[in-house]
Amino acid sequence: MSSLSIILPTYNEKDNVKIFIPLLEKKFSGITHEIIVVDDSSPDGTGEEVIKLANEIPNIRLISRKKKNGIGGALWHGYNNANNEIILSCDTDLSFSPDDIMKLYNKINNENYDVVIGSRHSNSSGYETPRLAIKLKYAVSRFGNALLRKLFNIPVRDFSVNCRAIRQETWRSLTTKEGGNFFLFEMIFLAQKAGARIGEIPVMFLDRKYGQSKINHVIEVPKAFLKMISYLLHR
Repeated sequence: MSSLSIILPTYNEKDNVKIFIPLLEKKFSGITHEIIVVDDSSPDGTGEEVIKLANEIPNIRLISRKKKNGIGGALWHGYNNANNEIILSCDTDLSFSPDDIMKLYNKINNENYDVVIGSRHSNSSGYETPRLAIKLKYAVSRFGNALLRKLFNIPVRDFSVNCRAIRQETWRSLTTKEGGNFFLFEMIFLAQKAGARIGEIPVMFLDRKYGQSKINHVIEVPKAFLKMISYLLHR
C-alpha cells in the first residue's frame, strides 16, 4: 500500500474538523499516512482545534497562513509539504464521506492512474440539494463542468471538486500558477497536458451541516468564464 498525505484546506471549519479528522484517522489507520491541515488563520479557532487534535493524533500537521488567500494557494502549500507517495485532498465540511475518500485512494493505489478525481457529476454520483440555492449551485456546477469537458476534451466530469488524489511525482512535475478556485481546473489541465493518466470515481456530495460555504458564485462564475477563455486562447 502506498503511503498517503491527506491535505485539508480550512477556513472557519472548527465544528467540522473535530468530527471529520478523527473519522479520517480511523478509516486510514491501516495505511501509512499524514494529515496536513492548511488553515487561513480562521477566526473561529479552527487552527486551535487542529492543535488539540494533534496532541491526540501525532500524524497531524498544521500549516497556518496569515490570511484567507484562496483554495488554490492553500492546496499548493499543502501539496508541497506532503511527504508521502500519494497526495489526496478534500474539503473538510463533511461533504465527502471517509468511505468515498478511501475509494479514491484505492483507485489510484491499485490502478494505473496518476490522478484520480472524485466526481459529483458521474452517472452514479449523488449531489444533495435540500434547498433552492443548492439546486442552483448544482445546475451551475453541472453545466460549467460539462462545458469544460467539451471545450478541452479532457475525460473528466468534475473539474471544480476538491476531492482528488495525485501521485507525488506527478504533482512535482506540474507548475501551477492559479491561487483561487480555478487552481482545481488548472491542475487537471496541466496533468493532461503532461500526459498523466487521469481517472475518475463517482462520489456522494452532501450538503454541509455546520458553517457556511466560502464560494460566492456571483463573483466566481464570471471569473471562471474569463479564465476559461484565457486557457482556450493559450493552450
